[in-house]
Amino acid sequence: MENKIILVTGATAGIGAESVKQLAKKGAHVVLVGRNEGKCQRIISEVQRETSHNKLDYLVADLSSMAAVRQLASDFKARYDRLDVLLNNAGAMFLKYEESPDGLEMTFALNHINYFLLTHELLGLLQQTKGARVVNVASDAHRPGKINLSDLQMKQGYSGWGQYCNSKLMNIMFTYAAHRRLQGSGVSINCLHPGFVASDFGDNNASGTIGKLFVGVWRFAKKLSAISVEKGASTQVYLAASPEVEGISGRYFSKRKAIKSIPLSYDETLGEALWTETEAITGVRWPVR
Repeated sequence: MENKIILVTGATAGIGAESVKQLAKKGAHVVLVGRNEGKCQRIISEVQRETSHNKLDYLVADLSSMAAVRQLASDFKARYDRLDVLLNNAGAMFLKYEESPDGLEMTFALNHINYFLLTHELLGLLQQTKGARVVNVASDAHRPGKINLSDLQMKQGYSGWGQYCNSKLMNIMFTYAAHRRLQGSGVSINCLHPGFVASDFGDNNASGTIGKLFVGVWRFAKKLSAISVEKGASTQVYLAASPEVEGISGRYFSKRKAIKSIPLSYDETLGEALWTETEAITGVRWPVR
């Protein structure tokens, strides 16, 4: 990974921060993305202290905002002339209905629109970088997920967990639809399930009686069965760095192995309809090969 440039979103905590550390140890030039500048600086200091690696930079962006996603891509392209790996890792679950700066439901905005738009905005740079890869962090939580084209943002009967599951299904369907468009471009795109990880994921919901109860139960569950962040980051680091997956694209991985996602995720008609709706929301059109 020497001299390869990797952009990692959601890089200041959990499996994102751990991915930065593991990729830095492999010699990559890692660019972190986080909402908080202080946290970005702290992770860089930790990595430098542990590895003596100094090829680390950061960019600050709130990826729930489409304007911020576009600005992030613009800032990155102004600084770097290549992008070997885009690791779309940022994501969250929102127990209560919230809206993004664009008026979109927050889980949909951060977990789906962000992946779609950031990848689009960096597509030119990816295509001019030989062997470039896009890695999307999805989840086995996609298995109960649904795609309701008339209510993608779940404004009717909102469920925090339900919409999170839906968004992870969208991550997978985005990966498959993007793969269809990227064939022959030299850019590979894959997605993955990191596992149930002992990170701070979900802790953003710790307000109000229901939120505190949810987070308490969630933390207890993690103590019982969650894997370490080191293990949780393993598959995304593998997809970002391993020569074993060179040229492999359009697959869903778990524990470093390609597995099947749910049958619904392979519905190309539904996938294309989701793609069309997403293009309409973002105002961009991907090139069709």
